[in-house]
Amino acid sequence: QVELVESGGGLVQAGGALRISCAASRNIFSIYIMGWYRQAPGKQRELVATVLPGGSTNYADSIEGRFTISRDSAKNTVNLQMNSLKPEDTAVYFCNARYHSGVVYWGQGTQVTVSS
Repeated sequence: QVELVESGGGLVQAGGALRISCAASRNIFSIYIMGWYRQAPGKQRELVATVLPGGSTNYADSIEGRFTISRDSAKNTVNLQMNSLKPEDTAVYFCNARYHSGVVYWGQGTQVTVSS
């Protein structure tokens, strides 16, 4: 079992930047996929970005090159650098960890609010 704790959310103006982090309670080296999802009010949770142990990344089309996900196995963290933020990026952002077995864990989420 792994606990995931997100941090770094907050309020930022459109066009600004924010970095959110996810700290895992144990070594993430064995975790297959780590990623970020988000859920806006009244909408379904959606994929933002994922990263594999070797560093391969995948992003939602809506991100359009504005976000960068990174994985630090030495610190057991996964970070999401968000640039050129838009009001439509406003959501609760959740950290996700998926093991090879298929077991999935979620963090509690961190609120990101982008004002226009």
